[in-house]
Amino acid sequence: MARKKQNQSIKNDFFGDIQSALGLPPDLVCRSLFVQGEQTVQCVYLESMVNKKTIDEYILKSFTENTFSEGEAPRSAESGFLREFSFSDPYEQLREHAVKALLAGHCALTDFARERVCLINVTESKQRSIEEPKSESTIRGPHEGFTESILTNVGLVRKRIPNPFLRFDKMNIGNQTGTTLLMVYMENLAPESLVREVRGRLSAIRTDSVLESAYVEEFIQDRIWSPFPTLTNTERPDMVAAQLLDGKVAVMVDGTPSVLLAPMTFFEFFSSPEDYYQRADIATFIRWIRLISFFTAVFVPSLYVAATTFHQELIPTQLLISLSAQREGVPFPAIFEVLLMEVVFEIIREAGLRMPRAVGQALSIVGAIVLGQAAVEAGLISVAIVIVVAITGITNFVVPVYSFGMSQRLLRFSFVLLAGFMGLFGILCGALFLVVHLVSLKSFGVPYITPASPSIGTDWKDVLVRLPRPWLDPNGLPGYIRNMKRKR
Repeated sequence: MARKKQNQSIKNDFFGDIQSALGLPPDLVCRSLFVQGEQTVQCVYLESMVNKKTIDEYILKSFTENTFSEGEAPRSAESGFLREFSFSDPYEQLREHAVKALLAGHCALTDFARERVCLINVTESKQRSIEEPKSESTIRGPHEGFTESILTNVGLVRKRIPNPFLRFDKMNIGNQTGTTLLMVYMENLAPESLVREVRGRLSAIRTDSVLESAYVEEFIQDRIWSPFPTLTNTERPDMVAAQLLDGKVAVMVDGTPSVLLAPMTFFEFFSSPEDYYQRADIATFIRWIRLISFFTAVFVPSLYVAATTFHQELIPTQLLISLSAQREGVPFPAIFEVLLMEVVFEIIREAGLRMPRAVGQALSIVGAIVLGQAAVEAGLISVAIVIVVAITGITNFVVPVYSFGMSQRLLRFSFVLLAGFMGLFGILCGALFLVVHLVSLKSFGVPYITPASPSIGTDWKDVLVRLPRPWLDPNGLPGYIRNMKRKR
């Protein structure tokens, strides 16, 4: 009697309760099938999330032709295609499962004839096509990039690593969003200690929402206030595949093309996937250009301020006379000139990024030229300042990782302030503090400036130089990965 009453309650209230739980959404659809005047099947789904053609041609048609039997689909509650609940299950639990499934792109079939509710995955994937990442374009190499669909991204990685040891550990994070995350690694290459560390940090995340991989990055990075990133993100499947084959761990987040990679060391931010598609001598030359550009972007403005303010004796006589002539009539000290131009340059750069691409490029170029020339003619700054800021601005873009370029920008302002108040002594103090910070920094247990400290001789073959591929160990992992596997 009680079971019959519950069955009648489900038949009368199921759709109404779903409506109430979802807040009467405009895309909620309820379709019913009647056989001999009796309602046999009720199909509920969110029209914006499902493939209606699949529902019409395969699901409802199967019921009308009496071909949808229990043996045609898996009955396991873990199945991604179909999950089945009996009318005898608690009604509140049944409704909760149904609401979550509808929001995930399932349809709920209330089969009154067999006294069951089936949740069937009919999600329609709405996504953009695979394109080359705009911020990581290369001349030679693959031109594919990740998309916002996590399943598409899994396929792009599997295509490059068709290996049974490739693992995808799934978890859901976010009390409100329940965002799907995948921890990706090679079971036979990644150290167990690294896999446990990454899994532990991901499991410890407590937040209401995860809308992008940056949310996860803030929770699992080693030092929140460090200017240096301890993990990186990329939209290139070839880079993720290469890092996985080096024994590292990747974290995919549904809804974003940016994939996180850990651990990362200081020198790895100066390498690019394209380095391995070029000859070794060319790749080595480009890496040195990036390294020189890093020190130029960080130290040149501060050295100019220190030399012109405190240490004029270090400047050659002819150059000093030229600089003095340029500064004649300029009312501001050198530190103010540099900070003013750096701030203006950052404003122009941010404005160019936020505006439409065609307009943004023109604004960045024309704005910098016009403002710089106008400031010089007005006597607010000297010509040398414009040259210094232009050089540092260009070299800031040479490093291939955008997040590492942001670190350069923060460090540049810090060293300019130190140089303006203490000259070369301030720069030396700042550099000493920077070295101490880098030595103490770790990325998921890996020393940040390895192989410099601690020294790992074999890793120097692919750090400041890239030796020809025949000279590299074809089966070798990075030295710090091998050390982690030994400690296991």
